[in-house]
Amino acid sequence: MGADPETPVAVASGSVRRRRSFSPRYPAWLLAPSFVYEAIFFLGAMGILVAYSFATQTGFTSVSYAFDFSQYHLVLDHIYLSIFIRTLVLAGMGSILTVLVGYPVAYWMARYLSTYKMLALLLIVVPFWTSFLIRTYALQIILDPQGYLAKAFGLNILYTKYAVGVGLVYNYLPLFILPVFASLERMDWTLIEAATDLTAKPLKAFWQITFPLTLPGIVTGALLVFIPMTGEYIIPNILGGGKYELVGNLIGDQFNEAQNRPFGSALAISLMIALSVFVLVYIMFATKEERFGA
Repeated sequence: MGADPETPVAVASGSVRRRRSFSPRYPAWLLAPSFVYEAIFFLGAMGILVAYSFATQTGFTSVSYAFDFSQYHLVLDHIYLSIFIRTLVLAGMGSILTVLVGYPVAYWMARYLSTYKMLALLLIVVPFWTSFLIRTYALQIILDPQGYLAKAFGLNILYTKYAVGVGLVYNYLPLFILPVFASLERMDWTLIEAATDLTAKPLKAFWQITFPLTLPGIVTGALLVFIPMTGEYIIPNILGGGKYELVGNLIGDQFNEAQNRPFGSALAISLMIALSVFVLVYIMFATKEERFGA
């Protein structure tokens, strides 16, 4: 019989235990393609934005590079601050609505579906196979004042903030459902059965067991939809008709129409700084969820 790699091996001075290491070791150069890509298209682009944000506009398209904070001072003007606040409020409300709509769907799929669970998950993901632009235009047709929905229910919200909110929830809902569904899938449902056996009401068992165990997934999913909502550009243009401007539209206008790249860059950097707090929260809860699932 062959020697077991885990058994001691006799040597002259006694016996020692030899263990075979199964930890993989990869050469560092395998990181080179990813590092080069990130350096060029992320760090390089960020560097250009930072350089533009400290520059000054000297003509319609000409820029003078310097170390000037005037663009950031302009961001603090009450007009632009109101757009920032409007964006954060709308993204926050959209995230809350996404949670209210998406969590029951994820709970129902994880708790009560067995045979058709993967089919339901596929139906959630299928809209992502279609272009974001096409889905938004399809929603514009549905919300059209002359359409069946408006005539049947008297719902005339197109080109208002309510249409923008509906578009945000509709387009980003799968991004919330997937992490919450993953958290619910890892739950031990016998805990709920034990709580009900101990005379706990279903609602109390949910708030004391299910909700705390799936909270990391909820926060992760909410932030996954909140962060892109703050930079949304297409939905306010199509469903808001350009009447409800968000920060993403303001940045796009500075680059495309006003040709004011320094101010547009300062707006973009300011938005990224504001969102960095939420990114840190996302990392914290994502790490906690990973430890829970380990």
